[in-house]
Amino acid sequence: MLVLLLPATALADAIDGHWCHEDGRRMTIDGPAIVTPGGTAMTGDYDRHGFVYVIPPGEPGAGKRVTMQLIDEYTVILRTGPDSAKSVEQVWKRCAKPMA
Repeated sequence: MLVLLLPATALADAIDGHWCHEDGRRMTIDGPAIVTPGGTAMTGDYDRHGFVYVIPPGEPGAGKRVTMQLIDEYTVILRTGPDSAKSVEQVWKRCAKPMA
């Protein structure tokens, strides 16, 4: 019997959806489209299990690169800055659709 072990990201569905941080921030990803935590609708670099964008002007951290990686169906790790190895990680959880 052959057993194949894959990283957790391979088992998750997709990064698309609504994401929440414990501090109340929210974002939505739909393919290459994102509504950022600051409320800006824009596009980024989409991959089924990851997303990258540059924080737009007018939002905290404007100009910094944000890299997100889907860990499992319910968890995304977000890193901000040019060197993701030195950046602070934030854990975001999948949540219900934001209120309109």
